[in-house]
Amino acid sequence: MSLQIYNVNNKLLEEAPFPSFVIGKLSQLIKWSDKSEQFFGYSADDFVQNPAIIREQFFSPVASEILHDIVTTEVSIRLDNLQLLTKTEELVDVSIITKPCLFDGQLATLVMCLPIQEMRMLSNENQELIDLKKGIMSSFMVVTLDYEGFITHCNPLFLKMSHWTPKRVLGKTFWQLFPDTEASTHIAQTIWRTLNNGNVWQGEVQKAKKDGQTYWTHLTAIPTADHSTKNSSFILIEKDITKDKTIQLQLEKIAYIDTETGFMNVHRLEHITTKMIEEGRHFSFVYMSIDKFYTLKDMQNGDPEHSLIVEFTKRMKMYFQDSTMARINENDFVVITPLPEWFIQGFLTYMQQHPIYNGNVAVPISISGGITRSPEDQSTFAQLMKASLAAIINVREAGGDSIVSLSKENHKALYRKSLIEKRLLLALDQKNLKVLYQPQLDMKTGKIVAVEALVRWEDEEIGVVSPDELIPVAEETGLIHNIGSFMLEKACEQALAWNAAGIPLRVSINSSVREFRDKNMARSIIDTLVRTNCPGDLIQIEITEKFALEAEGETSIIKQMRQLEREGIVFALDDFGTGYASFRYMQLLPIEILKIDQTFTNSLLKSEKSQLLMHGMIQFGKSMNLTVLAEGVETAEQQKLLKSFGCDLAQGFYISKPITAAEVTKFYNSTK
Repeated sequence: MSLQIYNVNNKLLEEAPFPSFVIGKLSQLIKWSDKSEQFFGYSADDFVQNPAIIREQFFSPVASEILHDIVTTEVSIRLDNLQLLTKTEELVDVSIITKPCLFDGQLATLVMCLPIQEMRMLSNENQELIDLKKGIMSSFMVVTLDYEGFITHCNPLFLKMSHWTPKRVLGKTFWQLFPDTEASTHIAQTIWRTLNNGNVWQGEVQKAKKDGQTYWTHLTAIPTADHSTKNSSFILIEKDITKDKTIQLQLEKIAYIDTETGFMNVHRLEHITTKMIEEGRHFSFVYMSIDKFYTLKDMQNGDPEHSLIVEFTKRMKMYFQDSTMARINENDFVVITPLPEWFIQGFLTYMQQHPIYNGNVAVPISISGGITRSPEDQSTFAQLMKASLAAIINVREAGGDSIVSLSKENHKALYRKSLIEKRLLLALDQKNLKVLYQPQLDMKTGKIVAVEALVRWEDEEIGVVSPDELIPVAEETGLIHNIGSFMLEKACEQALAWNAAGIPLRVSINSSVREFRDKNMARSIIDTLVRTNCPGDLIQIEITEKFALEAEGETSIIKQMRQLEREGIVFALDDFGTGYASFRYMQLLPIEILKIDQTFTNSLLKSEKSQLLMHGMIQFGKSMNLTVLAEGVETAEQQKLLKSFGCDLAQGFYISKPITAAEVTKFYNSTK
């Protein structure tokens, strides 16, 4: 047998997976690899400076005969369970494999050291991988694909579920595993694209069996590298979820379908509409409501198969064929359709031509409807609903039985209102609302005795929002409570600061009946007074005549007002003369100040009748022992006349426009 000598160079030595070095026939070190230095601690320079280290230290735990065999052998040998000494004089267990070699033309021996501890760990890891693979193969369906998507391997669980045989399925493509539908093709392309980008894909997918039947799996698709071909391959690991998915789809059908009509419900409608919007599709969103529904329902003979709703929806299906239809509640429906407005409005004529009968009598049914186009008019499901409902309100105010669309101006107003709602949430969260104060002048002394706190909001996206625009939106959305709490806290803090500076001003805030319907409203106000250390007599609450009229019939509101009165808080009746006047609430409610609305002040100098009316209101207030305040004072003539009528306080631009707290301080000091 001829001796086989290997040529070894620096590159091969460094690429070796384990610490390796080359030793000469005289036991001198010829080449020391970086891995050897990392593992044993010796550097190549150590052996240059002291060549004896190789024998006297590194190989010192090994019998000299073994070292002699390593450097003189002419065949490859393996020596197990040897101990070598590191630079730090630690013994490490290794196995050694030697090969005769040529290095730089010199006959030598290549020595590879296999650390026993690492070999044990590698062996354990290999066993773990083997066990993991067995577990996956026995529990999941597994399919392997090559880089082109052809099936190269599959396990028995996959064959059992898919009804394929190995002979038939191998060589099929990844795409042939899915049903031949647009949705399945799309999901297959998404998975394939994800895999080719080097990423894992996970999710629920519908698969096709050999006979075309479908089943559901939870799929994990994993890209792997094939080092032999330098191409990617892919592993599909799947768990059958057909039973669970069937139950889920049945529950979704129950949750999303109206059983009486077969129409989708509002939850499904929202999903479908949102998807259509995202896809950029153009359509009309038609909201229709049956007028006086419960009256009509009482007229029915009780036959469920020919009920008003069943007959009405039959006609909807006939007229709006190939359109998406939904039932919102008992008497409201939505149609999503590409049909033009004139055709949609023709449904009313169709209903007249195909009446619903109760016995032999035609039911006098009328429909109020709103048409909103997407994306021309509105661009979200919520906006479409709001716009359509706003149109229906307009229709019913005009007598009903019509299907209309809103004007561009109305749509712009609705969009701005929707934007205000969203931005208001952010403004409250970030405390972006500001408070200005409008002084109230004592006309006898000429001094400022109180200020009205007014909310001001300038948003970076929608600009200045006036209180007339802000408050109605806040009341509709329930955010009026948040604004009220914000204003109360600011009023308490500012009133306390002024009082500490020797400026005894009472701060007035506006409140709504909606806030006081909360049975904890009084407690919340008192808690704020305590938290801010603000005396109750520095705070004044303004209520409207509408508030007063509703509070008159609700003892819980009166009780809360009395509780706050005991804390020193003063109540003022705002906008007097413009609402529903009632002398009864003057007796029941703890009102101390009467604020005459600015409309009467504005007309004060225009006619004698206006002056007589203003004089009468002031005298009425005085007769009730109330402090009377006139709003909207804009001229010296108005102030002079009001003073002559016996009016106590004045508020308006002639006195001062709404100003900041710092400006109030300056203004107060100027009127001392």
